[in-house]
Amino acid sequence: MALAVLTAGLLRASLPPQLRNGDARWLFLVVVVALLGALIVGDPGRIDRDLPWLRVLTGCLIGVISVTNADAAIRLVVGIVNTSAFTNNAKVLLASGGAIWLTNVIAFGLWYWDLDRGGPAARASRSPGRPALIFPEMKNEQHVGTDWYPRFVDYFHFAFATATAFSPTDVSAIRPWMKLMMMAEEAISLIVALLVVARAVNILK
Repeated sequence: MALAVLTAGLLRASLPPQLRNGDARWLFLVVVVALLGALIVGDPGRIDRDLPWLRVLTGCLIGVISVTNADAAIRLVVGIVNTSAFTNNAKVLLASGGAIWLTNVIAFGLWYWDLDRGGPAARASRSPGRPALIFPEMKNEQHVGTDWYPRFVDYFHFAFATATAFSPTDVSAIRPWMKLMMMAEEAISLIVALLVVARAVNILK
């Protein structure tokens, strides 16, 4: 999870100024590192302390990543539609679109990880919360053991598969709010991918 957050910060720094709202290149990375550091201090090692302030801080961290990336995605779409100068360079356009797309996957992977079955601490303590996602391992315990529970890599893989396939994967969403989140992720990924590729192809012609 920490590596995913740091990656999101580095991807934000790689965007051109037009997509960063004019802020300093490393400002966002400093902010997320500070929030991540507070989380690590409050819950070192395995994330298994189910404290209200940790849940709020985690939500704030993921929210910051989501909002800033949504702002960059909107600026990218507007730039493509208005044929802004920075969208005339195919390499910059593809790199920016890829960074926004991957950050979107990271952001949704973090949301899935934070919200499913009461969050990571609740899952680590085997809290009997209602799952929003049914993983194949839950139905095949003989292959993973009875002590298995989904970690961040499982949710990140689910978010990546959702963004690339634009359809349900081997993981089943059984709660309405989770299905709506999947639809949002698929819609954002589809719009960014289609517009960026279409514009890049037009430039290369």
